[in-house]
Amino acid sequence: MALGVGMVGPPNVGKSTLFNALTRAGVGVASYAFSTIEPNTAMVEVPDARLKVLAEMYHPKKVTPTVMKFVDVAGLVAGASRGEGMGNQFLSNIRELDAIAMVVRCFRDPNIPHVSDRLDPRADIAMVNLELGLADLEVVDKRREKIGTSARLRPGAKEQEELQLLDRVAAHLDQGKPIRTMTFEPDEAKLLKSYSFLTAKPVIYVANVSEDQIGKETPELRAVISEAEAERAGWIALSARLESDVGELPEDEAAAFLEDVGLKEPALNAFIAAAYRLLNLLTFLTAGEPEVRAWTVRNGARAPEAAGVIHSDFERGFIKAEIVSYDDLVEAGSYATARERGKIRMEGRDYAMRDGDVCLFRFNV
Repeated sequence: MALGVGMVGPPNVGKSTLFNALTRAGVGVASYAFSTIEPNTAMVEVPDARLKVLAEMYHPKKVTPTVMKFVDVAGLVAGASRGEGMGNQFLSNIRELDAIAMVVRCFRDPNIPHVSDRLDPRADIAMVNLELGLADLEVVDKRREKIGTSARLRPGAKEQEELQLLDRVAAHLDQGKPIRTMTFEPDEAKLLKSYSFLTAKPVIYVANVSEDQIGKETPELRAVISEAEAERAGWIALSARLESDVGELPEDEAAAFLEDVGLKEPALNAFIAAAYRLLNLLTFLTAGEPEVRAWTVRNGARAPEAAGVIHSDFERGFIKAEIVSYDDLVEAGSYATARERGKIRMEGRDYAMRDGDVCLFRFNV
């Protein structure tokens, strides 16, 4: 399951630099607006130290991490909802994704002009959220116009319920608030999901700071944190340029470089992990001589669904899941010892998967 995160923000905030650091994809980076014209897409491995530990235990032929899709799209400017800049092309790219990472410029660099000629993270965040909200409002208005007559002529019909829901969404958007800050009944949420509303997607704010700002709470960073906290959204601070430079170094040199700037590991690791959590995902593991592998399911997934991620036949013929927690397995030192200690559990169809479960699924062909 490779879910997608769109990296959005105004031009010249460091999105493509961050994308390069994530993927080492060599995407073109330039200090002018719309240097990114077509969306850049890459699959990125989710860092997981548990894989290395299991590999040392099982000595597999192959180690496979789970992955996420990241998409770098054209910079967003005021009026995008009306077609300014990359306009509708930009917005259609975002609608296809599962979450948003909003990159916010917090660094000063006279060689990289700001699209509005001033460094103001709050204004940038407000502009992006406004444009996404206006685009959502356009979708709402078109749908209300389409079903309005039917809803009025057929009291109690599904169209009337949908219209009432859309009226509530429209009122919220008119106040400049994103849909993700609303609460819905399960059936309402299911209906709204079909619209792929931009402001309904979970978001994480990425404060792009300069190298000398790492570990410091500047006024610009404080502004990003304040906006994220007000919305109960996630946030992370990193230097895209530094992360990109680190990615080009050999492992030993990269470690020394990070130590010099006061970091234990690349901030990218924390960013990827935060994006993973943003999508409400968890990782379960399989381990054996052929392969040690990480797999992704939604939080709350039952055992048969997890089995189906590996192969559809596993879900159809599911019998039981033989499970040991990663911590118990590592403490025992081997699967056999974990079994002797009674740490291996046989779970049925109703078992809700937990992060770090090491699984062996039993099924009928």
